[in-house]
Amino acid sequence: MTEPWLALIAGLAGVALGFPLVGVSEGLLRARRLFSWRVRAAASISCGLLFAIVAAVLGLVWELPAYLYLACAAVVLGIVDLAEKRLPNAIVHPSLVVLPVLLLSAAALRGAWPQLLGAVEGAGALFAVYLVLALISPAGIGMGDVKLSALLGLALGYLGFFPLLIGGAAGFVVGGLVSLIALLARRVTLRSSIPFGPAMLVGAFVGLLLS
Repeated sequence: MTEPWLALIAGLAGVALGFPLVGVSEGLLRARRLFSWRVRAAASISCGLLFAIVAAVLGLVWELPAYLYLACAAVVLGIVDLAEKRLPNAIVHPSLVVLPVLLLSAAALRGAWPQLLGAVEGAGALFAVYLVLALISPAGIGMGDVKLSALLGLALGYLGFFPLLIGGAAGFVVGGLVSLIALLARRVTLRSSIPFGPAMLVGAFVGLLLS
């Protein structure tokens, strides 16, 4: 863990970024609409919390921009997935380029080549798991989830095997709990589909937090 001041500054920056990120999310919707102030407040709080977690866990290191970028992408992807049950390629595809470049730059500056290799292996491993699940149960796991798994595997694999294992497993745990709560609250039925992207993203940051 690092000095509290860094986490505080990062958290405040995340809160400030939450509002424009909601605007980005609105622009990615297929059915154009404006989100309520509750969604904007939730997005700002979520972004601030993610920024604070990243800064607290990593500290002032070369990898910090990569994981702060991932936090911003996570907020947008989560909003759109909850609103329209899809993960927009306009965010996922560029992120599959931006995040590797940021991690490559950090690895080069630190000489952390084994960590970069772990990132590649993590991306491949998580991608393979989700691809198999998508082929077995396309109604439960979509190709957007498969592509997102590669991005999250990259980020978690860079941190090590333990964060990758915890982050990958936590996504399924969170997704299962959300589905169970929704069923008990009668918000969905057994035939309903629930966006899995937000659970994957929460799980990934749980893995980062425990790294």
